[in-house]
Amino acid sequence: MYDRLKGFRDFYPGEMSARREVVDTVETAAARYGFREIGTPHLERTQMYVDKSGEEIVEELYAFEDKGGREVALTPELTPTVARMVVAKQQALSKPIKWVSTRPFWRYEQVQQGRFREFYQTNADIFGSSEPEADAEILAFCADALTDLGLTGDDFEFRVSHRDILGGLLRSFDADVDVADAVRAVDKSEKVEREEYLGLLSDAGLSYDQAGEFADLIERGDLDEIAEFGGDDVAAAVENLRNVLAAADDFGAGEFCEVSLTTARGLDYYTGVVFECFDSTGDVSRATFGGGRYDDLIESFGGQPTPAVGVGIGNATLQLLCQRAGVWPEEELATDYYLLTVGDTRGVASDIARDLRAAGNVVEVDVSDRSFGAQMSYADSVNADTVVIVGERDLENGEVTVKDMASGDQTTVPVDDFPGDRDAPTYEDYE
Repeated sequence: MYDRLKGFRDFYPGEMSARREVVDTVETAAARYGFREIGTPHLERTQMYVDKSGEEIVEELYAFEDKGGREVALTPELTPTVARMVVAKQQALSKPIKWVSTRPFWRYEQVQQGRFREFYQTNADIFGSSEPEADAEILAFCADALTDLGLTGDDFEFRVSHRDILGGLLRSFDADVDVADAVRAVDKSEKVEREEYLGLLSDAGLSYDQAGEFADLIERGDLDEIAEFGGDDVAAAVENLRNVLAAADDFGAGEFCEVSLTTARGLDYYTGVVFECFDSTGDVSRATFGGGRYDDLIESFGGQPTPAVGVGIGNATLQLLCQRAGVWPEEELATDYYLLTVGDTRGVASDIARDLRAAGNVVEVDVSDRSFGAQMSYADSVNADTVVIVGERDLENGEVTVKDMASGDQTTVPVDDFPGDRDAPTYEDYE
């Protein structure tokens, strides 16, 4: 026996049916906004992640030297890959570029609730627009995806912030502040005690008193006060944030949004609006997903200056939210018909099965030469709605038996009339 690797998961058919339903719902919501599906490689050059995040990132990667002597890594996120793809065909692509994909990623990190070493995300990105409407459309797509899953405003909230507000406020203090380190401290603020948080801000260059003033300012979240305190650059960022929220309101997502300047998103490439989705009840302690604007990344990859905004929706944390809210799909198999054969009836059963499948039904036929009882037990195990018994004796009379598995009721039906001109005939059609 071989043990499964830590941080990697198996998904059996019942689990996969629920996962597929959720992914299909999210992707369908994206398609309604005009996001086009892309496919991306699972292996990239390690240097791409080093250039973006520094040498220390290698410790978090599944990185190795391939047989051609290249340093490569299993992809830990999508943003660098889509940035590379945009740069490769930037002049030929119509703007705005709106892409979506769902796929696995890999990070070698500590396994915990909602976090695995192999994880699945749906990513949606818009390239080529710096307008507030682009940020708002990402929020609106996310809101639609969640409500399509059966969630309501009582279940989740979008905490919306702005990196330029945070950076501008930090630079407004009379101190030599490492803005990136200070923003990472803000990102940790809800996970640590206040004294530790202020200590991290002090380590980034603020005095202890300045750290407290900054922390209080963003915690209050009074945008008028913040704009006045921070000067013109911060005032411009506040106006941009307000414009995004106004657009989100017009797009139907405003009711799910709240300003939360302690939401920072730790990645250095974010440049404007950022947001995270949280369980409103607090039962799911981790952010369900997050995203934001990253206007400088395409240029840093060698492309023309291209504004961009996107989101990554993690399947594992989304599952936690849906399960807490009671809207995660049933993890069970679904079968419309089971064709139970008795004797030498394969030809007739196969004809019926083909007709039913052509109409879009899920149909199983015995492929193991089992007894009547064994076939009936199997039909029950795969949750067959209807069993069609194709037996030699019934066929001598030109009939088959149609059995409703929920009620146990059954009736005989002329074989030429099943399925006949019906796409999905049931017992009720013949009783």
